[in-house]
Amino acid sequence: MSAFIDQLNRKIEQTSAPKRIISLVPSQTELLYDLGLRDEVVGITKFCIHPDEWFRSKVRIGGTKKIDFEKIKELQPDLIIGNKEENEQSQIEKLMKHYTVWMSDIYTLKDAYDMITRIGTLVGKQQEATFLKLQIESQFNQFSQSNIPSNKKTAYFIWNDPYMVAGSNTFINEVMKCCGLENIFTEKESRYPEVSAEELNNLQPELILLSSEPYPFKQKHIDELQLICPSAKILLVDGELFSWYGTRLLKTPDYLKDLNKLIGE
Repeated sequence: MSAFIDQLNRKIEQTSAPKRIISLVPSQTELLYDLGLRDEVVGITKFCIHPDEWFRSKVRIGGTKKIDFEKIKELQPDLIIGNKEENEQSQIEKLMKHYTVWMSDIYTLKDAYDMITRIGTLVGKQQEATFLKLQIESQFNQFSQSNIPSNKKTAYFIWNDPYMVAGSNTFINEVMKCCGLENIFTEKESRYPEVSAEELNNLQPELILLSSEPYPFKQKHIDELQLICPSAKILLVDGELFSWYGTRLLKTPDYLKDLNKLIGE
């Protein structure tokens, strides 16, 4: 019997490496794929779109916040992997009564690195996880050494009607800092505060980033916001590369380099 600690500081025990895993988080699903767990992962959410072959072939157990408990029961998992922010507490607590559940809790790159190595150890892929973590860490270190911070006053939008933005203590804010951007909404109490057009007009951000997820912003939203903040540069950005904290982070530093070029134009 081996004991493991998750990122909520909970101890779980496993008699052997898990053979029937369910992932409740898209970014962690992709990590499990990159760790080589082709047969061991038996269930994913409808939002686990990467890799495509799993999205088309694996059993979907609902959404990240609307779990199908009957489907999970049918799959008989020996491990379920979730996340504090992305999954509903009441549903996770219900699962914990019947299954082994490992939870992540991620705000920073350091947390992401820790999650990758802990999950690797948990599923018997410690060497592979360490290699992936070191790759990501090296790429971010190289990016930070070459990046010249713009310190532009920035708003990162995640939702429309009402407008919602990323605030402090979020992984998105961490990536913004890596990019050298000043998040103008870090003083808000909420991690994802609602903001009004009037507030935006008063603050006049220099840069507005509109995420591709969870709300799919389009050109019409750029036009709408440009009327509120006429002097701001407004860009559509890949939300996965700002908010996914698994192995998609391998792609983030190069994306941020290209984004910085666009910001500087």
